[in-house]
Amino acid sequence: MEPISIQRIKETLKNKGLTPQKRLSQNFLVSQGPIVQLIKAADLQKEDTVIEIGPGLGVLTKELAEKAKKVLAIEKDRGLARSLKEELADLRNVEILEGDILKTPIPFKDYKVVSNLPFSITGPVLRKFLGESPRPRILALLIQKEVAQRICAKPPHMSILALSVQFYADSTIHSYVKSGAFWPRPKVDSAIIRIIPKSLSPEEESLASAFFVVMKAGFSQPRKQLQNNLSKKLAMPKGVISTSLKSLDINPARRAETLSLSDWMRVVKWYTMQ
Repeated sequence: MEPISIQRIKETLKNKGLTPQKRLSQNFLVSQGPIVQLIKAADLQKEDTVIEIGPGLGVLTKELAEKAKKVLAIEKDRGLARSLKEELADLRNVEILEGDILKTPIPFKDYKVVSNLPFSITGPVLRKFLGESPRPRILALLIQKEVAQRICAKPPHMSILALSVQFYADSTIHSYVKSGAFWPRPKVDSAIIRIIPKSLSPEEESLASAFFVVMKAGFSQPRKQLQNNLSKKLAMPKGVISTSLKSLDINPARRAETLSLSDWMRVVKWYTMQ
């Protein structure tokens, strides 16, 4: 693994006439530790195909190329993409694609995602890779610590983000990363999260749309009782909602953040039968 440092990154960018783009949430890794841990979290094998989002200067890309069969690195910054194509031209198993990951069709059926992910696109990236098919086998992502903790939350600390991810996948925090591992240094620490999509049953796939309708209704005013939110947003009498929640062994006065994924699934199945 090549040594990396703030000075080396600054010199590299200067030589190429580039600067970190705040609008793209560009924070370059200046520590090898997170790179090692990302690769461990992805459980990379020689036959794997990997999509890397935002490869930047390619320090992670090079390590992925050594571990995987193929790496598709998608970079939105035109200058960085051009630079990477030149620098990594000798790596036959690496393809650099200039583009927006959120607008790029996924060309693989069997793949993993590994990324030092720009904080600003965490939510949209998760929606893309979990809500569309084919889903990756694993996502190993370096993201904001607080966001990682929210994704892995349990009742009574659930959120729309937590449920949205947990509906599709199992998630664990692999390790934490201090802000000093990046340049420019972000204001918050980060975490490496490992997300493994589930094999959803046909019934679960068919309930996805209703699940998000009901969940968003329940969280519409998080500090209010579940029965009030569902009644208002689903346009159903409060008495009907209250009686139905009780029949599902859910206290109507509970708040949305206290319900588990299995609680929500019971509510959703009831709702689809109305």
